[in-house]
Amino acid sequence: MSKESSQTLDRGSFLWRFSKKFNFAAENIIPDPLVFCLILTILVFAAGVIFTDYGVMGMLTSWYNGIWSQIAFAFQMSFMVVTCAVTARSRQVKSGLKKFAKLVSTPTAAVILLMAFGYASSFLNWAFCTIVTPILAMQLTKNVKGLHFPMLIAAGYSTMCLGQCLGPSASVYALLAGKDHFLVDKIGVLTQSVTTYNPMNVIVWIILAVGTIILTLKTMPPKSEVVEYQAADDDDEVEIEEPKNTFADKMNGSRVIMTLIGIAGLVNIVFTFMKNGFLGSLSLNFVIFIFLTANFLLYNTPSKFINAYRDNLSLATDVMIQFPFYGGISGMMADSGLGQIIVGGLCQLATAYTLPVFSYLSASVVNLFIPSQGGQWIVQGPIIMDAALRLNANVPHVVNAFVYGDEATNLLQPLYVIPALSVVGMKLKDVWGYMAFIWLFWCIATVLGLLVVPMFV
Repeated sequence: MSKESSQTLDRGSFLWRFSKKFNFAAENIIPDPLVFCLILTILVFAAGVIFTDYGVMGMLTSWYNGIWSQIAFAFQMSFMVVTCAVTARSRQVKSGLKKFAKLVSTPTAAVILLMAFGYASSFLNWAFCTIVTPILAMQLTKNVKGLHFPMLIAAGYSTMCLGQCLGPSASVYALLAGKDHFLVDKIGVLTQSVTTYNPMNVIVWIILAVGTIILTLKTMPPKSEVVEYQAADDDDEVEIEEPKNTFADKMNGSRVIMTLIGIAGLVNIVFTFMKNGFLGSLSLNFVIFIFLTANFLLYNTPSKFINAYRDNLSLATDVMIQFPFYGGISGMMADSGLGQIIVGGLCQLATAYTLPVFSYLSASVVNLFIPSQGGQWIVQGPIIMDAALRLNANVPHVVNAFVYGDEATNLLQPLYVIPALSVVGMKLKDVWGYMAFIWLFWCIATVLGLLVVPMFV
C-alpha cells in the first residue's frame, strides 16, 4: 500500500470526513439548549412585531399566557422522562441489556443491534427509547472495541425520532384516530391503518431506517479518532439491606405495599386494553401509567422506589424548565398569525402532488420553535388540511409528511436529546454535529421518498 493510500485510510471514509464538517457548528455556533430556547423566544417576538400587526404588548401578553398554558403538559413530559428513566436504569433492565449486548462481538453487529433495538423501543415509548438506547450503547462499548461513542448516541437518538413516524403512540396519529379531534368536521376520523400504516408511509420509513443504519456504519471513524466510553462501571451495585428495626423501617422496606400497588396497576392496564383495544388505549397518561406500574414491581420497596426517582429527577430539568418557554413561543406564533404566515406561505407554492413535500418542509421549520407535535399540529394542522382539501391532495400522505418534518428537526432542536446526554455524561456539542449530519440525509431521502414512492403505491 502506498504512503498516500495509507494517509487516506487514516483519515477515514469520505462520509466520516464530511460528517466532521458539522462539528464546527456544534463547537462554535450551537449554544446550550436553554440559550437556544431563549434566542428563539427573542427572534419570534421580533418577527411578530415586524411582520404582523399584533404589536409589542400583544406579543408580550401572548408570550406570558403561552408560558402558563404549558405547565400541565410540561409536568406530563417531565414525569414521563423521569418515570421511563427509572425503568430503564433499574437493576433488572440494565442486567438484561448487559446480557443483550453480549450477543454481538463486532462494531458492525453492535451498530445494527443498537439501532434495531432503538426502533423497537421507540414504538413502545419515545422517552423510554431516549434513555434506554444510551444505556445499551454503554454496554456495547464495554464488550466491543472500536465503537465511536458520540456517533452511537446520535444514531441511537435518531431511532427515537424516526420510530415515532411508524409508531402507534405518535401524538398526531393518535389524535386523528379519535372521534372528537378538532378537525373531525373537515377530514373525519383517520384510523392508524390509514395514516400510520399506509403503504407509502411504511416504504418511506423502511428506506430511512435501513438507510440510517448503513449511513452510521459507513461513517464510523478511523481507529485514531475513535472516542470510546470511559465512565466507571456502575452496573454491579451492591444492594444495601434496609434496616427493619422499627415499625416505620418495616413500612419503608415493605415489599407487600409495592406488590399490592403494582397488582392494582396491572389490573387497570388489562382492563383498559380490554375496554379500548391496544391502539385506543395509548394516551400519554396511560403510557406513563404503564411505566409507573412497572417501577412499583421493579423497585420492590418504597425506599428503593423513591430513591430511584430522586436519582433521576435531574434528567427532566431541561424539559421542565424549557417547555413553558416553548409554550410562550407557541402562544406568540399562534396568536400573532406568524405560524400561519410561515406555513401558509409555503403551502401557496404547492400542488396536489408536491403538497406533502411542503408539509414536510413547513413542519421542519415550525418544529424548531414549537418542539411539541401536538402543539405544532394546533398551529399547522388546520392550514395544511385546508390546503390538502382545496388541492384535492392525499390527506394521509400530507399528515405523514408533517410527522416526518416534525421528527426530523428534533435532530437539530436540542430539547429531547438532553436526558440521553445526561445519562452518559456528555454535552450537546459532543453529538450535535452527527445529529445534523443524519438530519441532512433524512431531509434529502424524505423529500425524494415523498415525491417518488406515491407514484408506485
